[in-house]
Amino acid sequence: MDDTAPAYHHGEMDVTEQARTYRAFGNMAKWASLHIAVLVVMLVLWFCLGATFLGGLIPGVILLALGVTFLRATPVRNHDTE
Repeated sequence: MDDTAPAYHHGEMDVTEQARTYRAFGNMAKWASLHIAVLVVMLVLWFCLGATFLGGLIPGVILLALGVTFLRATPVRNHDTE
C-alpha cells in the first residue's frame, strides 16, 4: 500500500509560491482591465460618436489617471499581529 498518505499533515505545506501567483494574477487582471477600459473609451468617443482624436484622447487620459490613482497597491497589513 502507499505510505505517502500518513506523511501528510494538514496546514504544514508552504504556500508562499501559490500566494505570490494569486497576487500576480490579480494585479495583471486589474491593470489589464484598466487599459482595456481606457482603450474602449478612447475608441468609442473617437470613432462612434464622431469626436476628434483629442475628443477621445483627453477622456482616456483622465480615465487612466483616475484608474492609476484608485488601483494603486495599498500596503498589506499583517493580521497575525493584531
